[in-house]
Amino acid sequence: MISATAQRPIKDAQGEQRLIARRAQQGFFIILLVLAGLAARYFYLQVLSHDRYATRSESNRVQVRPVTPNRGVIYDRRGRVLAENLPAYRLELIPEETADLEQTLARLAEVMELSDDDIERFRKNRARYREFESVPVKFNLDEQAVARFAVNRHRFGGVDVVPYLSRHYPYADMLTHVLGYVGRIDDSDLANVDPENYRGTTHIGKIGIERHYETELHGQSGLERVETNARGRVLRVLERQDPQAGMDIVLSIDIAVQTAAWNTLGERAGAVVAIDPNDGSVIAMVSKPAFDANAFVNGISTRDYQAILNAPRQPLFNRALAGGYEPGSTLKPFIGLAGIEMGVVGVNEPIFSNGEFFLEGQQRPFRDWKEGGHGWAEIRRALEESVNTYFYKVALDLGVDRIHEYLDQFGFGQPTGIDLPNEGSGLLPSRDWKRGRYGEPWYPGETVISGIGQGFNVVTPLQLANTLATLVNGGRRMAPRLGLAGKYPDDEKARQFEAPLVNTVPVKDPEAWQAVLDGMRRVVNGVAGTARDVSLNADYVIAGKTGTAQVFAMAADEKYEESEVAEHLRHHALFIAFAPFDSPQITVAVVVDHGGSGTRDAAPIARAVLDAWLVPDKNLARSTK
Repeated sequence: MISATAQRPIKDAQGEQRLIARRAQQGFFIILLVLAGLAARYFYLQVLSHDRYATRSESNRVQVRPVTPNRGVIYDRRGRVLAENLPAYRLELIPEETADLEQTLARLAEVMELSDDDIERFRKNRARYREFESVPVKFNLDEQAVARFAVNRHRFGGVDVVPYLSRHYPYADMLTHVLGYVGRIDDSDLANVDPENYRGTTHIGKIGIERHYETELHGQSGLERVETNARGRVLRVLERQDPQAGMDIVLSIDIAVQTAAWNTLGERAGAVVAIDPNDGSVIAMVSKPAFDANAFVNGISTRDYQAILNAPRQPLFNRALAGGYEPGSTLKPFIGLAGIEMGVVGVNEPIFSNGEFFLEGQQRPFRDWKEGGHGWAEIRRALEESVNTYFYKVALDLGVDRIHEYLDQFGFGQPTGIDLPNEGSGLLPSRDWKRGRYGEPWYPGETVISGIGQGFNVVTPLQLANTLATLVNGGRRMAPRLGLAGKYPDDEKARQFEAPLVNTVPVKDPEAWQAVLDGMRRVVNGVAGTARDVSLNADYVIAGKTGTAQVFAMAADEKYEESEVAEHLRHHALFIAFAPFDSPQITVAVVVDHGGSGTRDAAPIARAVLDAWLVPDKNLARSTK
C-alpha cells in the first residue's frame, strides 16, 4: 500500500523561478514598448507638429472680435439734430451664472415691467449667445427702472444693467418718412452689406435716409485681440484697433419749414414737398399720417406693430414719395406749354369756351367747370381761371403721343432719382402703354381728359414739386437730393452732395415759358384767379396752380356736391406753387387726401411753407403768439 505522502508531486522550485523570470521579461518588454510609443508620440507632437499645434493653441487662447463703430448723427441744413445716439441702459442676463433661469425671469418681472415680447425676444436672442455671454433682456430702461433694479441687485446673480448707445429721433413721427429708422439686423440685411464689417453690429438702417446712407452712417468696425481661457471667457485685451465712426450727414431739410408743413396739414392725410429749384435740394417732405420711429429701434411689440399696420389711413405708407394721385389741373401748365412749343396753338392765341367741348361726331360733351364757359381765353387767362376747354382743345390737337413725348422730358411717369429707397414712378400714359397694359387702342376722349390731368395720369407729390422746379428754373431737370453734405469726425472738410442734372428741357420759345409762368402768377394774384386768397398780406409774389384729383368717376351730366359725398369719396385737393415770382427760391406741391378743394384745403398749407422758408422771422413770430 502506497502512502499519501508518496503520492504528492515534488515541488519544482527552479521551474517556478524560470516562469517568473520569463513573465517579468515579457512585462518589461511591454513597458518598454509603451514607453517607446509615448516617446514617439511626444516627439511627433512636440517636434514634428510643433508649429501646427502651437498655432492652434494660440488661436484657442487669443481670439479676434469686432468693435462696433458709433453711428453717424443726422442734422438738418441749419445744424439741428434729427437723429442721434443717446446713452441708454439695458438689462442683461448671463445664463451660466443663473441657477434657475425661469425663476430669475419671474422675479425680475416683479421688480420691473417685462412684457411677453421682452421674454420672447430674450429666448430668441439666447440661442445666438454662449452660456457665459450676456443676453439682452430689456432695452431702453428708464431711470426709475434702473433705480429699482439697483436696490434689488443683490437678489439677482448674473443679472446687471449695462450702458449702451441707442438711436433716437427727437422729432418722432414728423420725420419718419424722411429719416426712416434703424432696427435689429437680420439675415436679409446682411446679404446686402459686407458681413465682415457688420460683425458685432446689432442695428441697421431699414428705410429712408438711414437705409440709403447706411454705408456712410455705419462706419468701419474695429478689432480687438483678447486672451481667453479654455471655455472662451475673456481674460484680458491684448491689442485694439479702434473703429472708424460713421459719417455725420447734413440733410437739406429745414426743420422749421418741415414743422410748418406738418402743423398746417393738421390731422388730415396728405403730403407736402418743397424743393429749391436752383440746386434740387429738398427743403421739406411731409407724409401724414406717420408713426414714431423710436418705437422700432429696440423692437416694437407685436400688438403695437399690428395697430400701426392695420390703421385705416396707413401711417406706414409714404405718400410724398410713393403716393399716386391724378394731377388734375396742376398738369395744365405743362399741357399748355407743350401746345405752344409744339406749334398747335400760339402764345397769344385764344380758344373759345362756352362750357362744353365736343369731339367730332359725338353728342356727349366734356364740360368746363364754369357753367356757360369763360369766353375767349389764351394761355395766361386759361391758367388763371383754369379753363378746361382750352386744355381739352390743346390736348386733342397735340395727341397722346406728343403729350407723352414732351411731358416725359420733365420727369412725369418716372422716379425722380431722389436719395431715398422705394420711390414711386407715377404714370404718363401713351398709346403703346395702353395697348400693352389693356390690349386696347387709345381713344380720342382719353386724350381730351388727359389735357386736364385726368384719366390714366398719375403723379407723386415729389414728382409735382420737381417738375415744377424744372419749369421755373428754365428746363434744368435735377434728381432732388436730401443729403446736403457728409463729414467723418476725423475729417477737416465736409463732403458736399450735389443733385445730379438728369436732362435739360429745350426752351424753343422763351415767351411761351414766360407766358405759362405769368398765368400761374395770375392764379394767385389775378382778379379771377382760382387761389386769390393765398396771397393775402404776402411779402413776396406767389405763383401757383390749384388742382382736384377725382376719387370716383362721374357721369357727364352729374354735378359734384361735396357735402353730399362721404369723406372717403371726396376728391383729393392739390396745389403747386413757387416764389418769389421774379427769382424763385422754392417750389411746393401739396396734396390733401379727400380734401375736396385745392383753393380751400391745399393752398393755405403751401402758403405756410412759403412763409417759413422766405420770411422765417415772421413765421417764428406768428408761431410764438
